[in-house]
Amino acid sequence: MTRARRELWLIRHAESAWNAMGLWQGHADPALSARGVAQAEALAEALAGAGIGAVIASDLRRARDTARILARALGLEALHDPRLRERDLGSWSGLSTPQIAGRWPGELARVRARDPEFRPGGGESIRDVRRRAGAFFRELAGRAGPASWAVVTHGGLIRALRPPGAPPIANTETLRVGLDELLAELARDEGVPPVQPAEPDAERV
Repeated sequence: MTRARRELWLIRHAESAWNAMGLWQGHADPALSARGVAQAEALAEALAGAGIGAVIASDLRRARDTARILARALGLEALHDPRLRERDLGSWSGLSTPQIAGRWPGELARVRARDPEFRPGGGESIRDVRRRAGAFFRELAGRAGPASWAVVTHGGLIRALRPPGAPPIANTETLRVGLDELLAELARDEGVPPVQPAEPDAERV
């Protein structure tokens, strides 16, 4: 029997207060701005008929609250997983781009060049984020559940999963990907055999 395709909606959280201020966030936990709440409500309205059967999010408040608004509109309860957190930016968290450029211009150039091994502010590299996210998605593949999942996470994590040169993703921007394809890409990067996803089951989430 052919296994049903499981689809992911990768969603960056709505605008946070620090997004509005132009501050780098990482694992800091600012709330959504008023504009962000409106963005999340618009997202929920746009996805109301998309057939999403489960919502799971980073445990950071900006993603958690975006997911809560989306899940409520879909008649679901949002789940949370810390492996979906933003890239840890260490000591850069809470700083603006001009502040970082003034103190660490060479290091900022490495971030902009998408150096996969560099850890800004002593935080996480792109490879670190891919490994962390990969562990989550491999576990999700083995979990019974619906065929379509909304994954509310962060711009840095989503970008880490994408090919080099992929542009930044805007607040509440959504990418639709197949879980099989994502796992295959992560396995090539990490040398891990692809996991065979469980058969989707709309009654078990």
